[in-house]
Amino acid sequence: MKKKAKRRDHASINSKNIRRTIMYWSPLFLLPMVVSFIIGFVWPFIHGAFLSFTQFVITSKWTWVGFENYIKAFQDESFRYSFLFTTLYAFVSLVLINVLAFSVAFALTHKFRGTNIFRTVFFMPNLIGGIVLGYIWSMIFDGLLSAYQKSVITDTGWGFWGLIILMCWQQVGYMMIIYIAGLQAIPESLMEAAKIDGANGFQTLFKITIPNVMSSVTICLFLSLTNGFKLFDQNLALTGGLPYIINPDGTTVHTTEMLALNIYNTFYTSGSAKGVAQAKAVLFFILVAAIGLIQLRSTRNKEVQQ
Repeated sequence: MKKKAKRRDHASINSKNIRRTIMYWSPLFLLPMVVSFIIGFVWPFIHGAFLSFTQFVITSKWTWVGFENYIKAFQDESFRYSFLFTTLYAFVSLVLINVLAFSVAFALTHKFRGTNIFRTVFFMPNLIGGIVLGYIWSMIFDGLLSAYQKSVITDTGWGFWGLIILMCWQQVGYMMIIYIAGLQAIPESLMEAAKIDGANGFQTLFKITIPNVMSSVTICLFLSLTNGFKLFDQNLALTGGLPYIINPDGTTVHTTEMLALNIYNTFYTSGSAKGVAQAKAVLFFILVAAIGLIQLRSTRNKEVQQ
């Protein structure tokens, strides 16, 4: 008994020494990451927020204008239109992507030959860059719609649904992988208990399966929602914001221009509006962060603890 006690004492002492060593040297290993985070994210964000209150052409020479840039941003009709267009797009893509991804994942978790091949095929579009996808699908849509003398850059409706189809094709496979992981984590005992109790397929799906994959639903909803609002590459390559309309007051509104592309065009097409573009970017960050946090809080409350 004494020998065992001595062994435990030695083990506890060694574990304390290891923890003490880790605590002592951990700042040395964390320092590069913290410095990189500050240089790559914190400082640019703070500097960008500051520039949103100024008028500038280059960042080293600025003039303080206060909230004037934010007032101009809210008065910009193209920015308001882009917000409505992006909101509609984000909602439609959110529903379609997650319904399709869950359906494919649910089908591929049933045992049949070739499931791994199908998973690979569905995931592969996510590996292609957004710019490349945009140009590929623009040629596909132009070829399909040429018989009807229409195009994604001349018809707002086709431009909208073109973006939806493109993003569904790209993101369904990625969300499918997350849903598959959630479905495979459901305890077999729950499914067997449901069968013993006489639950049919729909009852098992809505009472057992979906509640137990709510953690995956939370992640997929967050990713698809934020990706929908942040969409830029595909929008630039597929439609470029076209077509456009000219209002009676002379202002131009691009009918398929989303928020990120609107900010980009504001910054680079008008040298005197860089501060306005920076104010739009800050508002854009606040919008996406608020929507993402609200969505996370609402769906996490429905997660089932296994």
